[in-house]
Amino acid sequence: MAILSIKPGQRFRLPDWHINSYLLSSNAEQQRDASHQIRQECRILRNETNNQTIWDEHDNQTRLSERIDSVDRWKEILDKCLTDIDAEIDAMTQMKEAAERALQAKNLPLDVAIECLTLRESRRDIDVVKDFAEDELHKEVEVIDCAKEALQQKIREVFEQLCLLQEARQQLNSDHRGKMEALEIDRVCLSLNVHSPNISLKVNPTHIPNGSCTIQQWDEYSHYNKDRAEAERKASADLREATALTIAETNNELEAQRVATEFAFRKRVRELERALNELKWQEKNTLEEIAELEEDIRRLEEDLRVKMKNLKLAHTRLETRTYRPSMEMCRDQVQYGLTDEVHQLEATIATLKQKLAQSQDALDALYKHLARIQADIACKSNSLLLDNKCLDTRRKLTVPAEKFVPESPVYLSILLLSPRLSSCSILQMFIKCLLDGRLLHRTLFPSRGTHGNLASSGRHCICGSPLWY
Repeated sequence: MAILSIKPGQRFRLPDWHINSYLLSSNAEQQRDASHQIRQECRILRNETNNQTIWDEHDNQTRLSERIDSVDRWKEILDKCLTDIDAEIDAMTQMKEAAERALQAKNLPLDVAIECLTLRESRRDIDVVKDFAEDELHKEVEVIDCAKEALQQKIREVFEQLCLLQEARQQLNSDHRGKMEALEIDRVCLSLNVHSPNISLKVNPTHIPNGSCTIQQWDEYSHYNKDRAEAERKASADLREATALTIAETNNELEAQRVATEFAFRKRVRELERALNELKWQEKNTLEEIAELEEDIRRLEEDLRVKMKNLKLAHTRLETRTYRPSMEMCRDQVQYGLTDEVHQLEATIATLKQKLAQSQDALDALYKHLARIQADIACKSNSLLLDNKCLDTRRKLTVPAEKFVPESPVYLSILLLSPRLSSCSILQMFIKCLLDGRLLHRTLFPSRGTHGNLASSGRHCICGSPLWY
């Protein structure tokens, strides 16, 4: 007989079984409903997040493009500012060089003025006078000193302005380099997409880097750099105009003073020439008067010798008649006539001696005055030579250095000619000197003899006079 093996354990009731089946079905439906809800929400979320991501990416792409445009616009502005400030720096540098050349050019007029003042210190005696030429030379030195001081001040201002322009340019250049780097970075960012191979997750990408600024600060910084560069450029342009005006004014003042100084020199040269001509005319007349006076003295001495002979004759006659015998020793008309003749001759001789002494005193006075005239002629000639030399030196101010040739005077050394030298030899030498370009004048230097005879000197002198060519 077969035995049924029954597993021991709890037995559920049939209702429990139905309830369990019902619960499973209900829970399955609830889980499916919940899953469906979640699926719907996931789809909605996916759609929304996809849309949000797409729009966010699009917005950021747009923002990047706008930012690139903004930075690029500022870069172009800075490019123009850099170009303008570079041009201004070049113009300012050229103006500085022009001012330095103008300052350097003032050294030649100053040297010429000082050289003229130094040359005129070689004047002698009465010709050492404070005339208009000297006043104008001192005024010229003052004008040159003032011009050099004004130019030096402008050069300092230009140098300082160049430093400010360089600082502004350096700031612009730094800002421009920053804009270029930012443009490159933003353009790289704009070119990236989800398929780019070099994208990756970063550690804390949303942190704020040190030195970050707001967009307002960024814009103000670029505006400040641009405005500063434009302000410095405008100040530089104004300074350039002022410097050019200073250069022109100093050149005009110096040119006007040069004209005034040379006019004073020419006027003084004319005065010296007139005075020298007058002195030479006086010398000529004095020499003629000396010659006539010496001739008169010679005639007076000759008359004295004749009168002395006449007096000797009268004395001898009177003395001889004293030897007449006894009553023949009468005072007759002859005696009275010879006595009157002796008295008349003695008075005449005394008068002639007095006039001879007066003539010799006058001759001495003429010789002394002639010496003063000749000394003054030497002073005037020296002064005229110095002033002509000053005028020649001042030609450096108007003639280019490479074309300047000094107009040196040519002199013939003083020749003491022997009395044995013939007039023909003197004439030949004179003509030779003229052909050589030397202008000569012939002057007699008398050496007074016993009676002051000019003709007894026996010497002549040929002296050189300056001939400017």
